[in-house]
Amino acid sequence: MFETKIRKVGNSAVLTLSKEALAVLDAAEGDTIYLVRTDDGSLALRRHEDDFADAMEAAEIGGRRFSKAMDALA
Repeated sequence: MFETKIRKVGNSAVLTLSKEALAVLDAAEGDTIYLVRTDDGSLALRRHEDDFADAMEAAEIGGRRFSKAMDALA
């Protein structure tokens, strides 16, 4: 587990990740990172990968298109 604090920089809130956390994510400065809500409601960090980004976009489109059906299934 890694601990970090949320800091204000200008009008934004910023999370600073240690070198160790970046190594675990296989990420570097300038990379895109996603905050993903897990089944238990917590958030996980995930490094940008084209397949993952495509899947997330498809899920968002499907969620909007079939929102009533998704609500009924929930």
